[in-house]
Amino acid sequence: MGNLYSITKGQTAILQFTRAMRDRTGNLPPLPGVFPDTTAPIVRNGEDGVRVLTMAR
Repeated sequence: MGNLYSITKGQTAILQFTRAMRDRTGNLPPLPGVFPDTTAPIVRNGEDGVRVLTMAR
């Protein structure tokens, strides 16, 4: 079970909102539909404890 959502903000807005210090997403285009089995940006803690914006499925 999952929810459909969209990402309309740019990387800078996502980084500021989540207070992530590293960006490993590359060139992130707007995603009008993020489905349960697609790759989307997430924020997680890195091994050194720093918040990282990265892509995951």
